[in-house]
Amino acid sequence: MVNNTGLYPYSLEEARRQKEIKLWRESRKANADCCAVIEETISRDLNGKNLNPGCVQSVLAEFGYKRVNWVLATILLVNGADGRYSPENMAWARRTPVRDLGWEKKPEIICVDVRPELLEQFVNQYREAVQALGLLDSTSCESDTGKLDFTGKVLVLSPDILKEECWRPEDQLWYAHDGFGCRPNAIGRSVRCTCLGDGEETRWNRHDFIGVLRDECLQDWARERLAELTGQIAPEIGGMTMN
Repeated sequence: MVNNTGLYPYSLEEARRQKEIKLWRESRKANADCCAVIEETISRDLNGKNLNPGCVQSVLAEFGYKRVNWVLATILLVNGADGRYSPENMAWARRTPVRDLGWEKKPEIICVDVRPELLEQFVNQYREAVQALGLLDSTSCESDTGKLDFTGKVLVLSPDILKEECWRPEDQLWYAHDGFGCRPNAIGRSVRCTCLGDGEETRWNRHDFIGVLRDECLQDWARERLAELTGQIAPEIGGMTMN
């Protein structure tokens, strides 16, 4: 059975300010349910000292990538101060914007009955599953993105903004036409852009993007779509800006 409850990533205080207590409570219950299923799945799929390959898949099918990410990161951040988890996985957990850890320090969300080495294996399986999707991240973007003008650039949209059914590189790449948000220091944040994957045109906020795609990361299919969109000949590597 698929749990379609939306993930509410903000604190209880923020939920009160926004009058979204119901969303917070529903999400909190789904988080607890997800945690319980993770425990059950690890116990079921344990083969000696190791988890069976693909152990994470049934949990992803029920709760989705975003909630499983949030729950696993919370577990590590709440319990990992004593060094029980690897530095690599702790660094991964810190990249997840987990808020309001105080209320998460409760038995139903911490997976207290799971041995650290088994949870580590589960986290590794999750990270491998995400990696297999081929999503673009900050390593595909220009390092000085925050200082760049987005106009005429190919931008990488954060997966956090997309629905999970759209977690594909094709849906992450957007060509920026214009908008106040194109300029790094403008008050306005809106960027008018077109998806290279399906041609949809819409507006996103500047902070919805991870950054400007590096030239060498522009694949052939995207280069062709970009050429069609701008009415120019597909550029060579190193010359993709279409001003």
